[in-house]
Amino acid sequence: MSILDHYTDFMVNQYENFPQSRYLTLIISRKAESEMIFRTEGSGEGLARDSVHAGINNREVISRVTISKRKQTAVERRTGRELLRQHNLLFYAADSRGNRAETEDNICALNRNKPCGICADCMVYGYAVGGGGAQKSRVITDDAFSVLSYQTVTAKRTFNALYDNSTMRDPVSGDASASIQEDEYVKPETLFIDMQTLKDLTAHEIRYVIANVLRSRRYGAISSRLGKMRNTLVGAIFSDCELFSNLELTQRVYDRLGSNGQQFPLDDKQVVTEITGAVEDLSHEVIGNLQPIADTELTELISEIQQTFASPTEVKGLLESITALYPQG
Repeated sequence: MSILDHYTDFMVNQYENFPQSRYLTLIISRKAESEMIFRTEGSGEGLARDSVHAGINNREVISRVTISKRKQTAVERRTGRELLRQHNLLFYAADSRGNRAETEDNICALNRNKPCGICADCMVYGYAVGGGGAQKSRVITDDAFSVLSYQTVTAKRTFNALYDNSTMRDPVSGDASASIQEDEYVKPETLFIDMQTLKDLTAHEIRYVIANVLRSRRYGAISSRLGKMRNTLVGAIFSDCELFSNLELTQRVYDRLGSNGQQFPLDDKQVVTEITGAVEDLSHEVIGNLQPIADTELTELISEIQQTFASPTEVKGLLESITALYPQG
């Protein structure tokens, strides 16, 4: 018997076209484990940041580094899609007549206007086709904010591009290289607080999304060399409505940390404790029916997911069960 079997009133049994007001909010701590770069696009821009109040009670205005919602879910979608591709559960895109040409360039893919509309990724995280057809994402996200200020958690590093002779001079022409640049980066051990709200998902879909979050390890720019991150599921709350925001939760945690919130790096365990307390405080302000998953049950749920994903056979069965939920056009 799964832990999720205790919360059937807050989940759907099958995919529904109409909203059912069944929510599960995941409370996530994201910890940088290497230098990280979060920027809008390209190279050379500064880090993405926003000026906000430090806390709900502390009204000092500070800048915080932000991880945009797209840069979070894009990574986690790709994590899930790798498994779907491994088990042949990404399908061919349909044309306006519903025909699915079985060609290599017509397979379901991100950012190519080629969604199949019937795989787990399309139906959980959403898709849209210019010629028609769409599924709104049932994973609701928002920007994640650093607990500490931008000035505290960032630094700059200068880098260059050496020639084959390990110098800045072209070994053929003798000309000096102009490839000296500077990047802002987020320091290792920076903590971000994030929430993902899963709307109208089945138990199998919930396991799929949680696994994608916990299995994703690299975020931001230059992820082949930077961007290592650890995601920790701190809490999970079933409800019949959306809860508070990422920013509100981050500000409340900052208030609760007090003078300890001025030190870098922060103590992971203390931050988790304060997140739990802040969630409890903010939950009292929500107008709705809330049912938190107990800490022991959350640990057991994560253990269930670990066991499932340790077995290729069980993973394939899980993904096939999810795919079977959707109309196969």
